[in-house]
Amino acid sequence: MTYQEIFDKVKSMTENLDVSKVGEHIAFQFNITGEGEGAFYIEVKDGELHVEPYEYYDRDVLFTCSADMLLKIISKKADPVVAFTLGKLKVEGNIDKALKLKEFL
Repeated sequence: MTYQEIFDKVKSMTENLDVSKVGEHIAFQFNITGEGEGAFYIEVKDGELHVEPYEYYDRDVLFTCSADMLLKIISKKADPVVAFTLGKLKVEGNIDKALKLKEFL
């Protein structure tokens, strides 16, 4: 898969997520490693979800993983906490906000 295909797939998988109950601003950056390498971000702001193909320098959390692992996490075929424990997902930044990813995925 190319980066654009991965990004498009993630955007389509997340566009209908309900983040209306997330009462704070959260910015996640995802760095994809290996095939389809690249970066994009998911931001929750004012009860809306935004997915953009850019780096987010003022992010709360940086996740690094393969495209395959990211797609498994978003499709709920893999638990992000287990992926982190197994070393398949690297997390840098605010751990409390990182755990909020599970609330709306």
